[in-house]
Amino acid sequence: MMAATAAAQVRAGTRWAPALCRMPWLPLMLVAAAAATSEQQVPLVLWSSDRGLWAPAADTHEGHITSDMQLSTYLDPALELGPRNVLLFLQDKLSIEDFTAYGGVFGNKQDSAFSNLENALDLAPSSLVLPAVDWYAISTLTTYLQEKLGASPLHVDLATLQELKLNASIPALLLIRLPYTASSGLMAPKEVLMGNDEVIGQVLSTLKSEDIPYTAALTAVRPSRVARDVAMVTGGLGRQLLQRTVVPPTMNVPVSYNDSYDTRILFWAQNFSVAYREHWEDLTSRTFGVQDLNLTGSFWNDTVARLVLTYDSLFGTMVTFKFILANSYYSVSARHWFTLENLEIHSNGSVAYFNASQVTGPSIYSFHCEHVSSENEDGNLLVPDTQPSLWQMTFRDFQIQAFNVTDKKFSYASDCAGFFSPGIWMGLLTSLFMLFIFTYGLHMILSLKTMDRFDDHKGPTITLTQIV
Repeated sequence: MMAATAAAQVRAGTRWAPALCRMPWLPLMLVAAAAATSEQQVPLVLWSSDRGLWAPAADTHEGHITSDMQLSTYLDPALELGPRNVLLFLQDKLSIEDFTAYGGVFGNKQDSAFSNLENALDLAPSSLVLPAVDWYAISTLTTYLQEKLGASPLHVDLATLQELKLNASIPALLLIRLPYTASSGLMAPKEVLMGNDEVIGQVLSTLKSEDIPYTAALTAVRPSRVARDVAMVTGGLGRQLLQRTVVPPTMNVPVSYNDSYDTRILFWAQNFSVAYREHWEDLTSRTFGVQDLNLTGSFWNDTVARLVLTYDSLFGTMVTFKFILANSYYSVSARHWFTLENLEIHSNGSVAYFNASQVTGPSIYSFHCEHVSSENEDGNLLVPDTQPSLWQMTFRDFQIQAFNVTDKKFSYASDCAGFFSPGIWMGLLTSLFMLFIFTYGLHMILSLKTMDRFDDHKGPTITLTQIV
């Protein structure tokens, strides 16, 4: 898919980043995604109806991450010399791997989820593709464009775009939001990407029909997936002899419960394991980052929240986990606090209850704890209702928030770790012991006294007669 696109653009005089010129897009995108930690960067695609806006990106190489300062050097020529109408297609989630996974193969655009985008790049006189741009640069991109153009961003869709009367001499910043998984669990990612690509095609067709020059950018708020191990990339990344491959740590995508208005509940853990009759199962890969996770029965309002996770085949049967949280106002602190009142496990008509009242914090915060477990060695924050319990649960790097979730992100975390950790206690006791020794020594020194009188050694002298 991308090899033909790159070749066509080079023949048309389009200037690409050198890394994109050295090899076709497909292997390069996979290399760039595997070489960098995608939790910190997203791709950025730029194209314009004007020619010669971008020079080759001299510092771009496999694994290079474009900083905010470098990005400004790419954008300034387009904003100062190019069209005054700027389109920003902002997707909720996007990664370079999406192009390799859902794009067409060997120029076949019929199977591609980005056919309209590829056509736009083929026909654009100027274009630039940055595989990895720092997240901070993307987060400030809208503000940067607003300051450079001197125009406030307009949130538009297809209907409002047709009603706008754009002028080539008057700057305009049009913001078009493209969700990645707006219908999580109902539509496959490729279908959602194809829908977003269709929106891009319709917007560009509208501008073309009105003969309006423009500069467009496609990027995302956050990456859609985590990069694979570098060793999995065909051909590697160059020098590997006597070089140890460092595998970037994987970060699980939080479980998100959304109602018809917004995201209401967020749940995350680095590891989620459960045991029945001492037989342990790791549910991490079946819970986080899974688009078809069964959340049936989940519920939210201002005072009560319920997150329900159902697994069809666990220990040979259907098992449901229910996190029940309550939000209450306490007049003593003059603020709302939330509490994870119970964690229930439903299986074969029976229910196992765990008291989790120690999982609590102010409602404007999330709750985080290194270990939330029913085992004594891990703090025993989950207390079984009956002893001994057939079920055991443990979470590592547990975090949950069910109230006041904004921007689909966790708020500041109220951590379960006490202020006086064992290390702090050891330091305090050692310091107190040394202070005691110093005080005792100082007291002994100050207790020394000089004599107030001296003995008189004067007395009768001894006379020795000299015998000749």
